[in-house]
Amino acid sequence: MGIFSRFSDIINSNLTALLDRAEDPAKMVRMMIQEMEETLVEVRTSSARVLADRKEQERRLQRLQHDALDWESKARLALSKGRDDLARAALAEKQAVEETLQLAERELKVIEEQLTVLHEEISQLQQKLDDAKAKQQSLLAREKTSRARMDIRRSSNRDKLEEAFQKFDAYERKMDNLEAQVEAQNLGRSRTLHDEFNELARDDKVESELEALKASMTKPDQTKQRSES
Repeated sequence: MGIFSRFSDIINSNLTALLDRAEDPAKMVRMMIQEMEETLVEVRTSSARVLADRKEQERRLQRLQHDALDWESKARLALSKGRDDLARAALAEKQAVEETLQLAERELKVIEEQLTVLHEEISQLQQKLDDAKAKQQSLLAREKTSRARMDIRRSSNRDKLEEAFQKFDAYERKMDNLEAQVEAQNLGRSRTLHDEFNELARDDKVESELEALKASMTKPDQTKQRSES
């Protein structure tokens, strides 16, 4: 894309509308600023070349004006010496120089018009660039504010979560204390009827196992007595 085509696109663009449609406005404005800065450099480079052309054209005009005066002076000298032929030739050269001078003046006018356009374009482009940078600063400020709000929200969530855990720990400690109090109250308390029946059942089991053990021990003795008789 040529420099002037890019310049036209930039000048005619609507920054706000472009950023509103962009998925990533910060990235979009950063790319636009880069494009504007590159275009501005190119426009200024073109302006510098045209300025150099104007200076060269002005020097050329000065040389042509000097040449025209010089041929007129020579024509006067020839006439003073009675040399009409030389005077006529000198005036013919003067006319040729003046024709070239008129052409050079028209060229200089075109160059000056180009410079005027370039200066206007540079001014417009600089204004667009300033607007884009202002948009960028606004976006950066909004992003910074959003991040700060998110940090505050995350911090608040962490505080709430920590508070919930603290409440749960306090509840557990309360339950432990209640259980400890119940156990402490049971210490030294007389056995319940349920406890006594459980103990009787354990005693019956022990007695049964004892009788079984005695029976198993007497059987070998009885067997031995039968064999001896």
